[in-house]
Amino acid sequence: MTYTLITGASGGIGLALARQLAAQKHNLVLVARNAEKLAQLSHQLQAQYGIQVGCIAADLARPDAAQHIYSETQQHQWNVNLLVNNAGVGSGGEFATLSLPAELELLQLNTASLVALTHLFLQPMRERRSGTIINIASMTAFMPVPYMATYAASKAFVRSFTEALTQECRPYGIDVLLFAPGLTRTNFNEAAGINNEKADGLNSDYTTAPAQTPEEVAKELVNALRAKKPFHVAGRRNRLGARLLACLPNAMIARYVARSYQKQLAQH
Repeated sequence: MTYTLITGASGGIGLALARQLAAQKHNLVLVARNAEKLAQLSHQLQAQYGIQVGCIAADLARPDAAQHIYSETQQHQWNVNLLVNNAGVGSGGEFATLSLPAELELLQLNTASLVALTHLFLQPMRERRSGTIINIASMTAFMPVPYMATYAASKAFVRSFTEALTQECRPYGIDVLLFAPGLTRTNFNEAAGINNEKADGLNSDYTTAPAQTPEEVAKELVNALRAKKPFHVAGRRNRLGARLLACLPNAMIARYVARSYQKQLAQH
């Protein structure tokens, strides 16, 4: 029996994706920090869709989390043929004033744990010569973002890593998808500590900036998966933005973002 493993499955895009894939009869392995939420979601999806759902409570900001997750799937014989590296966290503000331990945990979660999970689950996929890996990036993957410097850099890493991995996996019949959502109405801003004037400065205030719902983003992801796309940006406006960003020098983008942020915060 095959399973789809989704990290960050207890809320936001991960939760919306879990519901949509469950409706398509995917058996699921749900990963998040909150064991209670996972258990509730597991019972709900099993009852509603008649699928098998496993849960693994793990904090991917810890270096040993990826190995723990993989070992759990091996122990329960959950044969993962679709891995969705969705879990991520952000931060915002002047880099020098941010907590260094928190920034390093961000890098562990957004990059190192993603690489570890990909490496671990890729081995059996290569042996079977089949499988799919989806790595969730962000619109920030296309540009340097002052005042979100570490987060944007982590997503640029995800983009580069995934684009390279796509070509390595092709001879083994393994599909790899780089999926880049834009601003999405989740608890991201609150968790990142930018649900305040920083959101205005970064043009990420859900009440004023154009944003998609998690359900809309998840639907685009499912469609991209079905079409076996190697790359997809969620949202028509974001796709246009990504094309425009590709035409501009990074230094110009960074300068514009920094000045916009500074101007917005000066008005508060």
